[in-house]
Amino acid sequence: MNAVSFVCFGEILWDILPGEEVPGGAPMNVAYHLQQLGYQPVVITQVGKDKKGYELLEKLHQLSINTAHVLQTGEHQTGIVNAIPQPNGDMKYDIISPVAWDFIECTDALLNEVKQADYFIFGSLAARNHTSGNTLKKLISVARKKILDINLRVPHYTESHLAALLECADILKLNEEELVLITGWWGNFESLESRAAFIAEKFRLELVIVTRGADGAMVYKDSRFYYQEGIPVKVIDTIGSGDSFLAAFIAGYSAGKSIQESLTAATKLGAFVASSKGAWPEYKTSEIFR
Repeated sequence: MNAVSFVCFGEILWDILPGEEVPGGAPMNVAYHLQQLGYQPVVITQVGKDKKGYELLEKLHQLSINTAHVLQTGEHQTGIVNAIPQPNGDMKYDIISPVAWDFIECTDALLNEVKQADYFIFGSLAARNHTSGNTLKKLISVARKKILDINLRVPHYTESHLAALLECADILKLNEEELVLITGWWGNFESLESRAAFIAEKFRLELVIVTRGADGAMVYKDSRFYYQEGIPVKVIDTIGSGDSFLAAFIAGYSAGKSIQESLTAATKLGAFVASSKGAWPEYKTSEIFR
């Protein structure tokens, strides 16, 4: 196993697709792919003491993902999202609220876990509720390197809520549409590059990672841009493809690989997941990174 340590905080849930249910939740998707890539991520989340919650725990156990901090509550149901396929292969999401992962209480054990980790990965969705939002603030305050994976889902965010998270982040990952929307709050821009540079400077970010769907991806660091073309695939659904991209990128970056190498690997994995059903397809890394 690799020495670099990761903690992923936030939502775990079932994506309800036409005809089936698949496990997901952005931070958990990242953790799944980090595990596939040879790491041992720790996940901090919460499920209900219900059938769906026990099934998620069993799934994590089967995958050998650390569940020491997967909490359980009898007061709220396990998270579910109704995922509605769109004609272009993207998904529209109806995220049920409130659910178990909205009520993650902070403990000394969670703080100690985050203190020890090299990277703390979190999203914007898990801060929608006061309880989990407060826990996230406390965990961020002790984290070493903080990675914010923006996950904009109407109506689960506000400008002030996102700005507060951006102020705390070291590395930002978001998609093209999210970059356009967020930077539009603060000005008019002529290009994606100018938007990425603006947000990096405004919030003193080490890296800005922008996924662009079929058009590939872009990274901004130290006034320089890096690009990767998209890989043509037949899209089955895009659930979790951006999360797998982040896992592959940060795995390479944290291991000392170049940004370009990390970007290429991330694009390969993201394309594979988009061509598969659900966020947790089975694969061997040797099949993706030949």
